[in-house]
Amino acid sequence: MTDALITGIVIFVLATYLGAELIGRVPPTLHTPLMSGGNAISGITVVGAIIVAAAGLGWISTVLGFLAVVFAMMNVVGGYAVTDRMLQMFRKEDTK
Repeated sequence: MTDALITGIVIFVLATYLGAELIGRVPPTLHTPLMSGGNAISGITVVGAIIVAAAGLGWISTVLGFLAVVFAMMNVVGGYAVTDRMLQMFRKEDTK
């Protein structure tokens, strides 16, 4: 179990560092279109987090799975809100 825990922590730290580096290098003009595409990935994260939270592997995995569901849903809702706001900028106004 210790080897699996250490491996999981190393993967988490590397993924966090890589994600921060990649997001930091995205130019502002591409941020919103990429965010709308990232909502699909967050949807997959929500499904995975629900599976982990419901697996019954202990209270720690249940709490972490629940937190993952909450944060992933915040990302999905925020991403769709920003995408909708971006698309409203390109709609033509009614002249009636």
